[in-house]
Amino acid sequence: MKTNRILLIMLFLVSIHTFAQPPMSEKKEQIRALKVGFITNELALTTEEAAKFWPIYNTFDDKQFELRHQNMKTFRVRMDDEALSKMSEKEASALLTQMESNEDELYQLRKKFITNLKGVLPSIKIIKLKKAEDDFNRKLLQQYRNKGMKK
Repeated sequence: MKTNRILLIMLFLVSIHTFAQPPMSEKKEQIRALKVGFITNELALTTEEAAKFWPIYNTFDDKQFELRHQNMKTFRVRMDDEALSKMSEKEASALLTQMESNEDELYQLRKKFITNLKGVLPSIKIIKLKKAEDDFNRKLLQQYRNKGMKK
């Protein structure tokens, strides 16, 4: 119970600090701190579980971010209207194959991550993790939308 209060206080303090519009790397770290607090609270991780879980999760999250960011950069250039209208069938087929390969790579990464977690957390907490990630992303997106409406 004490841990939950401390996490909520930390979460509140970090969220207050986010109003200052820091550089992108700081924003990423602030979001990560909020995510850590949110997931820890939602999963009710014990100290022992948290010590084993977070290194595995952070490694997975970093690799996933890197793959998605890399893929976005590759596709952004090729997906504008002008590039699409000039794309040949052969180029489109190659791009589609690359997209499938990237999706498969992300799937394999998540599958390996879940396998690694099975030795650290009970299955119910692994399922709760997926829900917590989805809930966190939904709340983050909603907060972003609300902030955009106020401007």
